[in-house]
Amino acid sequence: MTIEYDVRFDRTEEHRIKVHITLPTGGATTVDLVLPSWVPGSYWIQEYVRNVRSLRASAEPGGAPLAVERASKSRWRIPAAGLEQLHVDLEVYGHGLITEGLDLTSEHLLLNAGVCLPYVDGRKEEACDLVLHLPDGWRVYTELTEVGHHPARFRAKDYDELLDSPVDCGTPLELTASAAGIPHRIVLCGRGGNFEPHRLEEEVHRIAETTIRLFGECPVPRFTMFFHLTDEPDGGLEHRASFSAVIPRTAFKPAKRHEYFLRLTSHEYFHLYNVKRIRPKTFLNFDYTKEQPTRLLWAMEGTTSYYGDLLLRRAGLATPERYLAWLGEDLALYLNTPGRTVKSLELESTLSWVDFYRPYEETVNQSANYYRKGALVSWALDLELRHATENRATLDSVWRRLWTDFGRVGRGLEEDEMPRVVQAATGVDVDGFFARHIGGTEEVDYARTARFAGLELSAKPKSPEPEEGEPGYLGIEFRDDGGMARVTQVRDGSPARRAGLDPGDEVVALDGVKVKGSAFGEAWKRYPPGSAVALTVFRRGFLTTVNAVTGQAPPESYLLTPLERPTELERAIYESWLETAWTPPKKEKASPAPAPTA
Repeated sequence: MTIEYDVRFDRTEEHRIKVHITLPTGGATTVDLVLPSWVPGSYWIQEYVRNVRSLRASAEPGGAPLAVERASKSRWRIPAAGLEQLHVDLEVYGHGLITEGLDLTSEHLLLNAGVCLPYVDGRKEEACDLVLHLPDGWRVYTELTEVGHHPARFRAKDYDELLDSPVDCGTPLELTASAAGIPHRIVLCGRGGNFEPHRLEEEVHRIAETTIRLFGECPVPRFTMFFHLTDEPDGGLEHRASFSAVIPRTAFKPAKRHEYFLRLTSHEYFHLYNVKRIRPKTFLNFDYTKEQPTRLLWAMEGTTSYYGDLLLRRAGLATPERYLAWLGEDLALYLNTPGRTVKSLELESTLSWVDFYRPYEETVNQSANYYRKGALVSWALDLELRHATENRATLDSVWRRLWTDFGRVGRGLEEDEMPRVVQAATGVDVDGFFARHIGGTEEVDYARTARFAGLELSAKPKSPEPEEGEPGYLGIEFRDDGGMARVTQVRDGSPARRAGLDPGDEVVALDGVKVKGSAFGEAWKRYPPGSAVALTVFRRGFLTTVNAVTGQAPPESYLLTPLERPTELERAIYESWLETAWTPPKKEKASPAPAPTA
């Protein structure tokens, strides 16, 4: 049996699509329609049902309405006794240009099925047809199989494939690239964009070629990259044979902004293997109505972040110096997170549903970004393996084994299976490493990790303005709120925490001098480390004064500098890891890295 979803829209300015669902009852007395509450790759409950304006069911198209029961917030129960088919009409609001969104405008339609097309409970394995009635001149881009024209008709083998295949309709620009003989479509949706088409095609070619070379094969006959150009970016979301990204239209120039585009593209493409095919056993059968936690998200997302950057280096799209600079910046962001050792990486993965995706004022003090921490631990594991095996086995060996033993054959990883896979691929017993740094909260010695590749880890010196010294450090985040600087975050161990400054405090004066929220950052430059300062704040409506002494700001980045005399093994690890010749050290020396503090 095939379930058909027929999508129409008459007035794009209302941002509503009308969906007519035709579904055989299969002799059931009742049929439950369920709209997902989340989608894979975005691990938090989002309640897409809030965009459903109405739902009506009948035995014939346009016939008398049946008595539909709202069995739960996202579930509709429809009587079907004696009926061969049901016809369901629903109207859904779509004005959200986000990676997992439904967005209808006069220029395009972005449709993610999980947001607007409910599934039949107990029948997700049945084939689904998607029929699209579009304005003249619009084209359809999706990795679903096209089975009809006028109107356009596409087929998914089951609901999971339908949900995992975004659809973009309109008049986007299509570019093409090839990697390992596989066509890759680059679909650029939206006005503007400061990209160079041929350069973009070459970059996609290099990213895809390098990734496919790592695994030895490509699992799909064609791949599509959707880039939605806008002024409010939203990152990317991976799918089985595509990914969708919402990025700034100016993301391609200058070089610093372009790095963001490259890193995002490489990360999402690596997901073609990691997460979409190499995945936890719990991800083999999704329950879209509730949280589906796993302890392995650090490997699914963190290792993807590690390889996303590393493969840009290997593809020749980042110099060794730029790659090591990214690594140093990520180290600083991680080491400057007070809560980085409160929870294990496995627990961070499990709690992502209520922690990472729903940050609040205390998040920085009780957890760490598992993407970033997972990437750094993956780097440490990679160099540990290279060192232990005299560069005969690497993290590449592990992920290739994961591909052949799990991803290629559709087998899911057990929650505690990763150490055994690492040992099988490399011969190295990593139980202790996993117990300390992944299942436990012990900090990795990143200076030791860097040394394995002939690199010295040091704090990057600050470069203050010629006539200004280094401003002091409070350890807060703030925003301009009605002209006042409202404190949004206070870090553990910081001068602000010791002084008793609270999230929510509204700073109105420094040492009795009025300060506006928009000027707070500039005014703060008057206070070097060690300065005593009185902050006048409104706290829950009452005026009070908080006395603080500014501290030394933590490093904003770390340097990874080649050693003067690396060993033969250290040099060999560097060259095979980065796939580049050894780079002699520069003459300048940075200050030794201080011990990480909260």
